[in-house]
Amino acid sequence: MKGMPGGMAQLMKQANQMQMKMKKTQEELATKEYEAASGGGAVKVKVNGDHKILSLTVDPEVMKSGDVEMLQDLIVTAVNEAMKTAKDTSAKEMEKITGGLNIPGMF
Repeated sequence: MKGMPGGMAQLMKQANQMQMKMKKTQEELATKEYEAASGGGAVKVKVNGDHKILSLTVDPEVMKSGDVEMLQDLIVTAVNEAMKTAKDTSAKEMEKITGGLNIPGMF
């Protein structure tokens, strides 16, 4: 970088490389899928790295019980677990790039 002392130019170059790696990793993570289940597999959910629900499956036997509150709890549990897995995976991958630096707004 013209006009910058050598050390500062190198630091800027490294920061730019890190930013590019982070962007590429985020794009890759967005395409990954994460699954979770609750109620012994009665409710299954699949999310992607962008934290969007891709599918939700409910075993018809659960519906027969008529216990709406239980079904709601199973759905919430499965969704939260899948989202947590996606978030934790993302955080681990970004930590590899940043060397453990906590960059606000990254996750």
